[in-house]
Amino acid sequence: MSTEMNNVTEEVSEEKVSKNFIEQMIDKDLAEGVYDHVCTRFPPEPNGYLHIGHAKSILLNYGLAKKYGGKFNMRFDDTNPTKEKMEFVEAIKADIKWLGADFEDRLFYASDYFDQMYEGAVKLIKKGKAYVSDLSADEIREYRGTLTEPGKKDPYSDRSVEENLKLFEEMKSGSIEDGARVLRAKIDMASPNMNMRDPVIYRVAHMTHHNTGDKWCIYPMYDFAHPIEDAIEGITNSICTLEFEAHRPLYDWVLIELGYKDSPEQAPKQTEFAKMYLTNVVTGKRYIKKLVEDGIVDGWDDPRLVSIAALRRRGFTPSSLQKFVELCGVSKADSSVDYAMLEYCIREDLKLAKPRMMAVLDPVKLVIDNYPEGQVEYLDVANNLENESLGSRKVPFTRELYIERDDFMEEPPKKYFRLYPGNEVRLMSAYFVTCTSIEKDADGKVSVIHCTYDPETKQGSGFTGRKVKGTIHWVSASEAIKATVRLYENLVDEEKGVYNKEDGSLNLNPNSLTILDNCYIEPALKDAKAYDSFQFVRQGFFNVDCKDSKEGALVFNRIVGLKSSFVLPK
Repeated sequence: MSTEMNNVTEEVSEEKVSKNFIEQMIDKDLAEGVYDHVCTRFPPEPNGYLHIGHAKSILLNYGLAKKYGGKFNMRFDDTNPTKEKMEFVEAIKADIKWLGADFEDRLFYASDYFDQMYEGAVKLIKKGKAYVSDLSADEIREYRGTLTEPGKKDPYSDRSVEENLKLFEEMKSGSIEDGARVLRAKIDMASPNMNMRDPVIYRVAHMTHHNTGDKWCIYPMYDFAHPIEDAIEGITNSICTLEFEAHRPLYDWVLIELGYKDSPEQAPKQTEFAKMYLTNVVTGKRYIKKLVEDGIVDGWDDPRLVSIAALRRRGFTPSSLQKFVELCGVSKADSSVDYAMLEYCIREDLKLAKPRMMAVLDPVKLVIDNYPEGQVEYLDVANNLENESLGSRKVPFTRELYIERDDFMEEPPKKYFRLYPGNEVRLMSAYFVTCTSIEKDADGKVSVIHCTYDPETKQGSGFTGRKVKGTIHWVSASEAIKATVRLYENLVDEEKGVYNKEDGSLNLNPNSLTILDNCYIEPALKDAKAYDSFQFVRQGFFNVDCKDSKEGALVFNRIVGLKSSFVLPK
């Protein structure tokens, strides 16, 4: 074999290895003519807000469509009006658009196809493949059997086609009470796959639907509706998580029996991948709903949650979530991902892109006794020392400043290099100051630190004299603006784990939110808008809260701290 051919073979081999198993399957299907294009979809049920796990599914489906020059559909699987709300519909659309998954004009609803689903159910009845059952929900569960015991024949499964059509029409007409009857597929009550033991495909529910109003009082079950939706929309790859693997035979059965395809090998094809489990977070809708209702969080977008809306409000970016999903990869094996990796991704995304501003979160006043009273000096400060393209800004310097309370100690330990009586430090981007005295309040707490400054030590003025080990940040007491800052920890207690093993409740962290309402920030931040993000020197990355910030009363959420022990796996 020639050297050139060897090189080509190596390139092809490397490309194959770098592709995930779904991409390899699509390549094979395209080569074999199973389909000649790719069309994917993201089909959430609008019964809650999307979370970080959904972001993986969205970006995977959208990414595959984009990679293969295909189409990506957005579809609401709104077949259960008992739990669905327009609030959730709008929130989900906003999340997907924010993530950058462009579904263009292809926004669909499962409820758009209710007529075709009803016709499909009638077709199954006429083929002797579906029947109306009067068993209760409890009886259906009892007759279904167990993983080790086959199910029992439904006593209503031998009804005639004519009787089933009549009874199903009565269900549709509204004369049957909720739960009194269901329509079941007639497959195999002895099947080793529980999903194939005559699954319910229609139930009665006298509910007003957000999209179809009161037109219907019978609604299809997910396992019946979903394959029909995929077939109608021309979906080639129905990508879902691993818990649906056992449902795949039913998916194919519905499509084959209704004539949408002749064999499981044809499109639409269901393919499963592993869910993404994030450590020490709450993703269950039932738990989040209770947290919201109990007032423990202030909504589905509370920044302590990992709903996409919450991550957006806290200050995460679409590119940071895209990077996170990319690092997690796509596989068939369930695994957990450390929350610190998500923090790593946003930290990497912001560190060179955002200006580094000065903010004092726990202020104590510092007075420079020998600095001219009433003078305001504007100093040049680089916006980001690691990214010169962000330029610089003017920061006001005055006789009275605020510094962080923990940047001063009256009786410091060894190797404490910040401010203490008699010690000299640099005020960041400004001058050297030396502590000369302090004042205390009635409780003995330091209230004012007095210093003197050396005017020859102005940073950027060519000063090359003595050096100091400590540098602290500051803001002007007269020119700074007041703000509220929120600091977050995990919502759940990391040591105890997310769930209480005894009763299944959440092990909540009582310190998950700290509100600091006496903070001072540079005046350059006064015009910051919702979602604007910055690095606060030594404090972390913060963004302007989109709900609670008002003009003249800014609220900042800490997105993530500056440092972490997390190391990206090789």
